Amino acid sequence: MLDSLFSNFDGFFLSLLKGAVVTLELSLLSLGIGLVIAIVFALLELSRWKIIRYPVALIVNVIRALPELLVIVFMAFGVPYALIIYMDDAPDISTFSLGVAALSLIFASYASQTLRGALQAVPQSQWESCEVLGISKTKAFISIIMPQMWRHALPGLGNQWLVLLKDTALISWVGVTDLMKAGQEAATATNEFFSWLLVAAFIYLGISLVSQQIQKGFQLFLTRHERA
Repeated sequence: MLDSLFSNFDGFFLSLLKGAVVTLELSLLSLGIGLVIAIVFALLELSRWKIIRYPVALIVNVIRALPELLVIVFMAFGVPYALIIYMDDAPDISTFSLGVAALSLIFASYASQTLRGALQAVPQSQWESCEVLGISKTKAFISIIMPQMWRHALPGLGNQWLVLLKDTALISWVGVTDLMKAGQEAATATNEFFSWLLVAAFIYLGISLVSQQIQKGFQLFLTRHERA
């Protein structure tokens, strides 16, 4: 088994590394876009207006209730099909882009709840003090409230990032050659299923361990004033 693995190691290991790059691209793009959507969702769910709050809560709950694979499949195949039906000149959207959109929505639906809790953890007196000082709500949120929000939200967001990283493996079901897909292709070509999937598992583990160290660094940075 090991002889077969090492004889094919160079070519297929390079494919796994390329797949790992695709996995990181999927994860980081989905994280960035998902965080923006999550902030919007969290703010809208805290709105005083029911006509805004209820529809957003419904969207978030529907996405959270559906299996992640179903959301990805719907986005990858349902959206292009709908565009073809309703548009004469439908744009050609790559499966990678649709996968990022699906992962972003999945991440945002969970992260919005973490951010909403983090916003509620910031004392209301912070808002009131900004209002007394004549600071606009937008500036108060960006300069004063948001830094405190990140401090409360980071542990939960860190866990959700790891879940997002693993969810990228589902994108292989719709044809994107990520780390999992590359591992499956190497396993099928060499008939060494356990060995190549184990290599993929170690790469996932390495990315996760590095991610945890980066998260600790962010946590130390955000709490530097508390430790001073």
